[in-house]
Amino acid sequence: MRSLIPNLLTALNLVLGMFSIISTFNGDFYNAALFIVAAMVADGLDGRAARYLNVSSDFGKELDSLCDLVSFGVAPAILAYAFLLKDFDKMGYVIAAAFATCGALRLARFNVSTTMVKGYFMGLPIPAAGCVVATFVMLGIKPTGWLFPILVSIFAYLMVSTVKYPDFKGKGEKIRIIPSIIALAIGCYIMLIRNDAILFAPFFTYAVFGLLNTVFGMFESKSSV
Repeated sequence: MRSLIPNLLTALNLVLGMFSIISTFNGDFYNAALFIVAAMVADGLDGRAARYLNVSSDFGKELDSLCDLVSFGVAPAILAYAFLLKDFDKMGYVIAAAFATCGALRLARFNVSTTMVKGYFMGLPIPAAGCVVATFVMLGIKPTGWLFPILVSIFAYLMVSTVKYPDFKGKGEKIRIIPSIIALAIGCYIMLIRNDAILFAPFFTYAVFGLLNTVFGMFESKSSV
């Protein structure tokens, strides 16, 4: 019976992802994005509940990945397409599909590399990538030119990249000072110019930090040779 609790939270993740897709179909982009953020909260609670109740299982892990793909891969891709990518004709199709596909690849790699990758995430976690796109849509900004398609494409790539993102558990990837300062400055600047970016700024800051932290780590490795 105890195992039902985390699985229900995982299922709630999927339900919220479906609510997001339905909201997108209804043209309610703000709530569609909000449902994706809410799904991330449910996704964070299911693992904690499983560990607290000591009922972790392979079934729960597989269910979690399937639900994550819907809520943070497919739902943000559909939202991004309906919000602005549709204006880019067939390229909009390709970029939306690429985001969902990269999300699936990210989850598959995570599932098979849990014994090899410890202390950090290889590639941007799919909940963070999905929430970057969703919270950007919440701002209601429709930039001219190719900025939005490029933004979605970059975060699709970051999911399948080898960029190391810290899991903040005190082990694994070193958190470097300069990348931290730069990323925090970017996040603060975003919130300074957009006081409604309170959700977008943290996700964007985390994505930028991991990229900068990895690049600085590469330079450190070269200088120590």
